[in-house]
Amino acid sequence: MTVRRVVPNIRSEAAEESRQFYGLLGFEEVMNHGWIMTLASPASPAAQISVMTKDRTAPVTPDMSVEVDDVDAAYALMRESGAEIVHPLQDEEWGVRRFFVRDPSGRVVNVLGHR
Repeated sequence: MTVRRVVPNIRSEAAEESRQFYGLLGFEEVMNHGWIMTLASPASPAAQISVMTKDRTAPVTPDMSVEVDDVDAAYALMRESGAEIVHPLQDEEWGVRRFFVRDPSGRVVNVLGHR
């Protein structure tokens, strides 16, 4: 399994203001579903930030997202390790397969792969 990117998720009710703020640092909007917007660096597209009001299909808003090349393998490893699965593995309508797991510090990690 390989990590493709790691994205901090910033919970905010001020998405437009956040887009403008991070735009000053060189980020540009690359995705916007209304409840989540992802900003990326044009010079380094894997450098990203997601701003979200709340997660639309999960019980909690994750603190970060980790995109992997094999989300099913990551899920199996987390379950075998005894880690707390906060949101089960499932396919989402916007083209990702994902699950949420709690890290040892209590942070919720969205582990995903694109379909």
